[in-house]
Amino acid sequence: MTGITDQLKKASKAKGNISTLAIEQKSELLRNIAIALENNISDIIIENSKDLDQMDPTDAKYDRLKLTEERIHGLAKSLRDVAELPDPTGIVLTEGILANGLKIEKKSVALGVVAVIYEARPNVTVDVAALCIQSGNVCLLRGGSDAWFTNSYLVQLIREELAKANVNIDIVQLLPTDRAFVAELLTATKYVDIIIPRGSQSLIDYVREHAKVPVIETGAGVCHTYVEQSADLEMAAKIVANAKISRPSVCNALDTILVDTAIAKGFVSHLIPYFLEAKVEVFADKNIYDAFKALDYPFLVEAEEADFGREFLDLKCSIRAVGDFSTALDYIATYSSKHSECIVSADLDKIAIFMNTVDAAAVYSNASTRFTDGGEFGLGAEIGISTQKLHARGPFALEKLVTEKWFITGEGQIR
Repeated sequence: MTGITDQLKKASKAKGNISTLAIEQKSELLRNIAIALENNISDIIIENSKDLDQMDPTDAKYDRLKLTEERIHGLAKSLRDVAELPDPTGIVLTEGILANGLKIEKKSVALGVVAVIYEARPNVTVDVAALCIQSGNVCLLRGGSDAWFTNSYLVQLIREELAKANVNIDIVQLLPTDRAFVAELLTATKYVDIIIPRGSQSLIDYVREHAKVPVIETGAGVCHTYVEQSADLEMAAKIVANAKISRPSVCNALDTILVDTAIAKGFVSHLIPYFLEAKVEVFADKNIYDAFKALDYPFLVEAEEADFGREFLDLKCSIRAVGDFSTALDYIATYSSKHSECIVSADLDKIAIFMNTVDAAAVYSNASTRFTDGGEFGLGAEIGISTQKLHARGPFALEKLVTEKWFITGEGQIR
């Protein structure tokens, strides 16, 4: 392939087709794609195994790449959940009649052609396609080479269902993984309306620095849980363990624990049984290292400065003892990626200050950061978690895949 211009042109042209579909047609299409996924579970797993065979099982990306029967059923459920959501387009946001008789309306409309650049996450392929179809957008999917076989098969299934429904199959396209084509995509202002990078900080930084097409950032999460001295220590240990262990390779997983020095030893004694079972490697600062050492915790490393503000995406985390509440707030302000931050505390005043002052897309009190997810928030699915403040923040889901358009109706008025 010498370029992707033909694919971009087809995507732009396909906007006219999907914009004419009624919400009932789009919802039915998603339900049919869900059935297709479940009818082809064995073949999906075979294609997925081709990708997995080329990756080191110890790689943090391995778990994100892997599709099991349970996860495929989860993708089908996500499709059905999105199919139940109302059409976010065509909503009259404001309306009125001017003194000269002009009727003015502002309505929600689809963004247009949405390009998503992501890494070894084949679930993103299905989620993005579903959200774009339901919101009347065309999607260009540029997944990583690590997931090429899986993504190719998933997109093939989706396009087969589009064809059966007599819908332009070019509303969902998989772009080649060759990096030579990324520059063409990032500068395709004539054909692409928005680019959404989802993945590592290096990927997001590259897209931001080189794109001429507008960018909405999602992905990198450096998430903290602060255990304040009034916290119930067993509850705190369960929250921290869930945030770290339940699925360590995702962006809403915990990376750093902060704990008040006054309760550090007690908290560590509650936490260790959970971390021992999962073999979590702990990078401890000098003020809390001895507490783990005294209890013979085997997976222990003395932390370096680079271990703070680090997204681990693995069964690893850093921990630091802090002298007081304000120190914890300052620390989070310094190291946070503004994704998800949590306080575990019984002090309602401190909780209120934390929730209102910490600058993040999602802030938690006494709950795991693992809930930062479009599905968990009742949004059906998500393209990613936006950590910026313009257009979308937090789970970037169906409701945000729209922009605004003014409709003016006259009877011959001139200015």
